[in-house]
Amino acid sequence: MKAISYSRYGGPEVLEYGERPDPKVGPDDVLVKVRAAAVNPVDWKAQAGYLDGMIDAVFPVVPGWDVSGVVVQPGVSVTEFTVGDEVMGYVREDFLSRGTFAEYVAAPVRTLARKPRTLGFEESAALPLVGLTAYQVLHQALAVRSGDTVLVHAAAGGVGSMAVQIARHLGCRVIGAAREPGRERIRELGAEPVLYDEDTFVAQVRELAPDGVDAVFDTIGGPFLKLTPRVLAPEGRLASIADGEVIGLGGRYFWVRPDPQDLAALADLADEGVLSVRVARSFPLDQAAEAQRASQEGGLNGKVVVTVEWPDQAASGRQGA
Repeated sequence: MKAISYSRYGGPEVLEYGERPDPKVGPDDVLVKVRAAAVNPVDWKAQAGYLDGMIDAVFPVVPGWDVSGVVVQPGVSVTEFTVGDEVMGYVREDFLSRGTFAEYVAAPVRTLARKPRTLGFEESAALPLVGLTAYQVLHQALAVRSGDTVLVHAAAGGVGSMAVQIARHLGCRVIGAAREPGRERIRELGAEPVLYDEDTFVAQVRELAPDGVDAVFDTIGGPFLKLTPRVLAPEGRLASIADGEVIGLGGRYFWVRPDPQDLAALADLADEGVLSVRVARSFPLDQAAEAQRASQEGGLNGKVVVTVEWPDQAASGRQGA
């Protein structure tokens, strides 16, 4: 099969496009014919070696954790999917090796769910990691409930925009923090914007929520995380996906995990029109290095994805295999 891989840590320059052995399908795996895979910052951070103290890399590594595609072979113990099912997944394992930037991926069944009927393959590939992160932080780490006021950092970004939409669906009032270019996007999502300025940030939030906010979802860490205790209500909750220093501030450091039930819930929310997913740019598989560079440069209004073209591919991702 054709795939992108790297044999040493580094930047986009270490990525190579070429033939890799077809993946073996274990008893609990599902062989997925890849239609699209999303680029996430964690992909190029792992590729640079930043996760080496946490996750073993078995070189050569095929990068990518997000995927959408079509089931071509369920493992012998898999009853959840059959050939032809359209799926999406957050295919994170306990090691780096067999990722999603390939024509096929053998995905553990625990990492998959059926893709939303109303989304194409590109949008479906862009949903799992950011959607799961937002969903799990809001439900598990912050336990938000209807009537809460929630502050979301980088609310116009990938995870942040998902968090705003899910929190709004749960009946929360949402304050979204961003730089100036994200202000209108935050309003579109139904949140109240505040702008990043270290001198005025606390005052901006307190003007909107004089008694403090009930929960803060941090996605950026750094100085604005350190300001967070000053905007929390007395019993407010704090969680970060970006900065372990949150623990010293009385909050929780959170790492997303694959969960098929949570993925299915996200698919339902997308089909109900609760969640919108934006894809800013797409690249063919052999241009994955350029896709990675686009993700690193930032400034895009949506996700970056790589796509795999097949001779039998239908015009729309809402069609069959």
